[in-house]
Amino acid sequence: MATQLAILTNIYVEFDIYVGWTQKPIFFNYLCRILLLNEKEVVPMVRFIKKLSLIPVCAAIFFLIIQVACELTVPTLMAGMVNEGIVKGDRDFIWKQGVVMLLVSLVGFAGALLNTHIAAKIAYKLGGEIRRDIYRKASKFSNDEFDKIGTSSMITRNTNDVTQVQNLIEMGLKFLILAPLYMVGGVFMAFRLSASLSTIFIILVPIIGAAAVGISLYANPLFAKTQQRIDQLNLIFREGLNGFKIIRAFGKEKYEYDKFQQVNKEYTNLSVRANVVLGLLMPLMSLLMSLSTITITWFGAKGIASGNMEIGTIMGVISYSVLILTGFMLITNVISSIPRGQTSAKRINEILDMPLSICDKAEALTRVGGEASLAFEKVSFRYEGAERNALENISFKIRKGQTLAIIGGTGAGKSTLVSLITRFYDPTSGCVQLNGTDARDVSEKALHDEISLVPQKSMLFFGTIRDNMQIGNPGAADEEIWSALETAGAAEFVRTVDGGLDAIVEKGGGNFSGGQKQRLCIARALLKKAGVYVFDDSFSALDFKTEAQIRASLREKMQEAVTVIVAQRIGTIMGADVIIVLDEGRMAGIGTHDELKQTNVTYKEIIASQFGREDVA
Repeated sequence: MATQLAILTNIYVEFDIYVGWTQKPIFFNYLCRILLLNEKEVVPMVRFIKKLSLIPVCAAIFFLIIQVACELTVPTLMAGMVNEGIVKGDRDFIWKQGVVMLLVSLVGFAGALLNTHIAAKIAYKLGGEIRRDIYRKASKFSNDEFDKIGTSSMITRNTNDVTQVQNLIEMGLKFLILAPLYMVGGVFMAFRLSASLSTIFIILVPIIGAAAVGISLYANPLFAKTQQRIDQLNLIFREGLNGFKIIRAFGKEKYEYDKFQQVNKEYTNLSVRANVVLGLLMPLMSLLMSLSTITITWFGAKGIASGNMEIGTIMGVISYSVLILTGFMLITNVISSIPRGQTSAKRINEILDMPLSICDKAEALTRVGGEASLAFEKVSFRYEGAERNALENISFKIRKGQTLAIIGGTGAGKSTLVSLITRFYDPTSGCVQLNGTDARDVSEKALHDEISLVPQKSMLFFGTIRDNMQIGNPGAADEEIWSALETAGAAEFVRTVDGGLDAIVEKGGGNFSGGQKQRLCIARALLKKAGVYVFDDSFSALDFKTEAQIRASLREKMQEAVTVIVAQRIGTIMGADVIIVLDEGRMAGIGTHDELKQTNVTYKEIIASQFGREDVA
């Protein structure tokens, strides 16, 4: 009913706007009260109903009305065949009436077929549009938005939740209109055949309706809770798959299983309760309609015995009772889907309506000019919900041709600093400047065009090596790609794989070793023409010899750019022009290797932990 209500509301609102009214439609609130629906629960679906094209929706409803009209006509034709043809032995009438019934049935079948086809096409097209909108919005998210929603929840909303909304729309275009027509039309046509026999429906229909509403009011909140449990199940299952090595290494298989089983049990119990209660409606309707059939047959037999009724009339009324029962069955199925669809619509709208923490200003620069440079001016940053800053009062400036190295212990804030350079987060205070311009005054596209990143976790996409390389530079020729691979020390192994640049890269680069993936990611970053190159712990999987060769090649290539290297190993950063030592989010020191080796306690401790005390001196 929510979908049907939304369609009617949309038409009404459009008319409301057309005539110039500005008040909230009373019609909408009135329908909500009639259907026992919370207005706030209906509104999320209106957004998706407005995406539907009017002509296909009208076509689906038109063919549905043809289907219902034909199905409601057949019992009356059958009653006439029995009364006028079979009872009186008129074969010509039987043949004529039979042909008419066949034609009506075929027209009804064609209407049902076309309605199903159009409704499915509308629903699945809408599902595709919603998934597109979610993906488009998610592509604009910063790390802050992803932190709020979570990866597993994003996947659930883009798959399961979209499917729930899609199914509700499809059911609305078929059953939400079909069921009331069956019920109202069945009662009306039955009264046309025999008002006395149809009196039973005056008693049974309200009883069945009250039972359906009561059971649905109890079951709907349970179905809403099952959606939340599905989200939790997906989260736990995803964590279990991604972290199975850790789980096995620490012997936590039973703990993880018990955690999953607990949520699984809650989901199962909620589903059982909801469906058991909802399942009571079916036998109840069957019982009541069976009683109605017995009652119709009982009083009909008396009418036949007294000569006041014909057998065909009884058969027709019984057929209409079946249609009425079918209408209740269909509406019950739709009612059970409404809470799931509404919950899913709310969750999807949370993504689509989520304000972006990072977005371009109205007058944002579309190009970063000037000589390459990178500066932090008293930058502090705190994650949402954290008690203290992850970075505190960070200041430095790096010019063209210089290399900045960042080192520190685990949790010192190195990756957080990199996220501020690439503007995955905005600083809580202070500013990040690129080429002398505040990063917040530059459009995201222009900023990202000026920065090339090698992430801490090597990420390759399914496709070919050439496809992955051209992410950094879509127009790169093979010569440029091979040059970048040479600099990154990846050309040798790429030449040995079948296909060379056209070799297949599996999902996540699963067919390459950790060192090979890192070198390919470095080559991809080097292929991009940028002013700032950021290497976030990008040499950790390489042996010392390969790393030294790559760093030597980088020094030759980076004379016109700023290089930022985040590393754990002292050997990786010794040749940097400026080294920043981070300790619990603060700058514990800044200078060259020789300067810090003599004056900085934290830097000395890092050297001692890697080389021994004698090397500090």
